[in-house]
Amino acid sequence: MTAYEQLKTGLAAHPRKWLVTGVAGFIGSNLLETLLLLDQVVVGLDNLSTGKHANLDHVCSRVSPAQWARFSFLNGDITQLPQCRQACAGVDFVLHQAALGSVPKSIEQPLACHENNVTGFLNILSAAHEARVKRLVYASSSAVYGDEPGLPKVEQQIGRPLSPYAASKWMDEIYADVFGRTYGFPSVGLRYFNVFGQRQDPNGAYAAVIPKWIDAMLRSEPIHINGDGETSRDFCHIADVVQANLLAAASPKPGVTSQVYNIALGRRTTLNELFQGIQNLVQQRRPPLQIAPPVYQDFRAGDVRHSLADISRARHFLQFEPTFTVEQGLAQALDWYLGQAAA
Repeated sequence: MTAYEQLKTGLAAHPRKWLVTGVAGFIGSNLLETLLLLDQVVVGLDNLSTGKHANLDHVCSRVSPAQWARFSFLNGDITQLPQCRQACAGVDFVLHQAALGSVPKSIEQPLACHENNVTGFLNILSAAHEARVKRLVYASSSAVYGDEPGLPKVEQQIGRPLSPYAASKWMDEIYADVFGRTYGFPSVGLRYFNVFGQRQDPNGAYAAVIPKWIDAMLRSEPIHINGDGETSRDFCHIADVVQANLLAAASPKPGVTSQVYNIALGRRTTLNELFQGIQNLVQQRRPPLQIAPPVYQDFRAGDVRHSLADISRARHFLQFEPTFTVEQGLAQALDWYLGQAAA
């Protein structure tokens, strides 16, 4: 039995109370689903600016009525400290996912990025500390590495941020460290690499590449690739992000807190390889579809050229072990998007 399986067994036997911020979003709703399936009590905080009621409805359809009754939703905003205090009351663990999560949007709206990602984070951090929460786990980002050229990325070596989004996530890590040193408050930062999977929104100008390409292929629309297609990313399936959050929150292993961890597969995939992989899967599922070659366009401002994570620290301290390859994750994600298209 893996450390994660042992942890889930223990949680199911001894339910705790959790706060998930951004609960109606992609990552938040997947965390909610897993926690409810483990019979946990969950408070969800979301202002529904990017999260969707449809994500909560989908979770409701996948858990029992008794499990769903353990969930309470607060329509609130992390930029409002009183609402953060209300959400944290009586909570054992906080999983903080709410953020303005787009590099291009942060370049267009740096003040909104700071308000949500820095002020909002500080509000949650302060409220959790005041409420004597056992541990706070927060979403950081591989964007923190900035212009650091080395591969694979290791937690101790970061460069200069390349966007307001990257700067905001770096500031979150600084504040979390300060609260640990000053107040002894335990937190864990997870530097997500490129997360993908079910319930990731394919719509909008800032949609992530995998759901956007799947949606476009199913509609027989052209695929646009920024740059020459040799830009590479370390893609991480949503199930492994959920695993990392639960391990970071509830692992009893000493030394887990007051650290940041890379959460990824530990393998690089170019955009050209990704296009080919999605194309192959779509054509297997929908043989009549004709998929045109990709259209290449200019590189996008604020993007890094290559990304690859060293996940040895997460393996050692969290006993984190990826369970999905990119190919397996794409197949699972495509099945979900096809199911949504047929619904």
